[in-house]
Amino acid sequence: MSLVLDPAAQDLLFREARTANTFTDEPVTDEQVQAIYDLVKYGPTAFNQSPLRITLVRSPEARERLVGHLAEGNRAKTAAAPLVAILSADNEFHEELPQLFPHFPEAKDAFFAERPVRENAAALNAALQAAYFIVGVRAAGLAAGPMTGFDFEGVRKEFLDDDHTPLMIVNIGKPGPDAWYPRSPRLAYEQVVTTV
Repeated sequence: MSLVLDPAAQDLLFREARTANTFTDEPVTDEQVQAIYDLVKYGPTAFNQSPLRITLVRSPEARERLVGHLAEGNRAKTAAAPLVAILSADNEFHEELPQLFPHFPEAKDAFFAERPVRENAAALNAALQAAYFIVGVRAAGLAAGPMTGFDFEGVRKEFLDDDHTPLMIVNIGKPGPDAWYPRSPRLAYEQVVTTV
């Protein structure tokens, strides 16, 4: 095989990665979340724009407010997860570009002066960072349960502001009993890759 990553790490990050539906009550610490972020922040984005924002839902009151915006099938697992993260795209990410893209600080105004352009860029690049975040959760020895079954506008109004667009909600923790559904099929290489 031509991969240099250890097979056990390949399994941890990809082959055994599944959406967790139950969790133990073992807490997820701020130190673990900091370690995850400190790893995944290096994943590339266009212009290094880094538009992902993470809102950690820890208090019982906030959890109750969040659960009310979820699809029925997502409520129990979110209520029981040790930690829940709302991942959103910051549509005003361009304000940080002079710091994040210092060799061309003019990119802020040259490419991202218009809000619709920023929203498109933020959605794409924050989704990319959300994928890094999920892999980072796995690298920390935790399980992730990403979900999009929720009232996006309700979550935005309840937890964010007009400059942030929710992307997904991720339950995080150690997997509990019967955490996994059976593995779904994947497309074969020949179904995905075309050479021109």
